[in-house]
Amino acid sequence: MNTRDTSQILQTAARLAVDEGMDWGAAKRRALHELGLPARTPLPDNLRMEDAVREHIALFHAQTQPRELRALRELALAWMVRMQAFRPYLGGAVWRGTATRRNDVVISLFCDDPKSAEIALINLQIPYEPHTVIGLRGEPVEALGIRAQACGAGDEAWVHLLIYDVDDLRGALRADARGRLPRGDIAAVRRLLDDAPSGTLAP
Repeated sequence: MNTRDTSQILQTAARLAVDEGMDWGAAKRRALHELGLPARTPLPDNLRMEDAVREHIALFHAQTQPRELRALRELALAWMVRMQAFRPYLGGAVWRGTATRRNDVVISLFCDDPKSAEIALINLQIPYEPHTVIGLRGEPVEALGIRAQACGAGDEAWVHLLIYDVDDLRGALRADARGRLPRGDIAAVRRLLDDAPSGTLAP
């Protein structure tokens, strides 16, 4: 694949990820379709995708994204505290700092009993929608979707609680190629909020 194709894929996929809230993998595959490239065209890795997403945000959403990101992180923290008995870790775009109001909050729970988090929501009389997502190793994982208020990031946002076994926690914290953790606990999210003023773009 030539450099021009790679650049076009990244630019198109970044636009889809930021402006439509698409998952990065889906955004890259849609980019191939929009650009008329063969389905077997090699896709850029997620590190390059992240760079393209940050560049798109800086160019087109620098005035609004920091406020939306902060609102989503505050929403995430509120739900992590509420579900702290189940070892919550924030991941996805909200953790990475690339989220806008189009993105969902993704929180992984590491439970001794896979049904315990769902029972807790029932006891709290919180409506939720069960569904299945792709997990840490590409396997299907049960998730609980909740519609919640996120002031500053639109009227509502989805919070997805992904249900893992407690033994999956160690593998969930492997650093990426740049030495960064793929998700963070309550203390880490609090540090993000303390360190990032609402008017600046998160690194």
